[in-house]
Amino acid sequence: MESRTVGRGVQVGRFGLGAAPLGNLFAAVGDEQAAETVDAAWASGVRYFDTAPHYGLGLSERRLGAALRDRPRDSYVLSTKVGRLIVPGGPDEAARDDQGFDVPASHRRVWDFSRDGVRRSLEESLARLGQDAVDIALIHDPDDHWEQAVGEAYPALAELRDQGVVRAVGAGMNQWEMLERFVEETDLDVVMLAGRYTLLDQSGADRLLPLCQERGVAVFAAGVFNSGLLATHEATGTYDYAPAPDDLAGRARRIAAVCERYGVTLPQAALAFPLRHPAVTCVVYGARSAAEVERNAALAAAPVPAELWTALAEEKLIPAG
Repeated sequence: MESRTVGRGVQVGRFGLGAAPLGNLFAAVGDEQAAETVDAAWASGVRYFDTAPHYGLGLSERRLGAALRDRPRDSYVLSTKVGRLIVPGGPDEAARDDQGFDVPASHRRVWDFSRDGVRRSLEESLARLGQDAVDIALIHDPDDHWEQAVGEAYPALAELRDQGVVRAVGAGMNQWEMLERFVEETDLDVVMLAGRYTLLDQSGADRLLPLCQERGVAVFAAGVFNSGLLATHEATGTYDYAPAPDDLAGRARRIAAVCERYGVTLPQAALAFPLRHPAVTCVVYGARSAAEVERNAALAAAPVPAELWTALAEEKLIPAG
């Protein structure tokens, strides 16, 4: 798989596996199924894997670490995130997590973008992963914590990068505006832009992506299915983790109709679209089963004719150019 260099010599392929579903996002996944999902990604050529403490209160990290543990450490790239500490003490023994993950609420998330919080978060992530190091560390969802994130979390990660503890640092968010500020005001290696450069939402394109090109910051496009609406040709899923508004669902179906004329499915186009932009290094997709990975790998390998993009632009379903 074609790769590009990120940060201090990190080689990242064009596709990566996002491990939020392995933390029981929306629905429970068994340990065996989680391992099979990672195995299928590996078999498809994926060598970049992303997780976070937030995903299933640490469950995603534990499962991903277990699935990768017997593979040569220099044969894959691993990223996790900082900003939420996972601490014991949920509401009660019978409660379930209330942030979209089907796991017991035996622990809770505590926002912490301080220098000590960043170091503690990474140490605890490494313990859950069973790893000595991660390659990429990302500041995760600092929407309401800008001052601490830029003033403490970023310098802490930059120091770890300088020490060789991590090889690349960045930020991952569901918005582009704060990522733009990070790129302007810090020396990030990468931004993970979730849901804001997709077939349905190109809001990150006008300012963030050109700035990343100018500054040499890699863009990892995540959430390219917008949480579900673009994941099936019928366009019936959720949009950004909530019921899809009628106008967006209708637009997705119009895109699907144009795709049909060129022998392309909606999810195939959704995977291919972000990589057309020269700022985008990698598309990170989530999967909860080997079958989903195999489907996505087949879609990613199938060619998409250039005429499709021209037709979509002519019908004003994507921007021209």
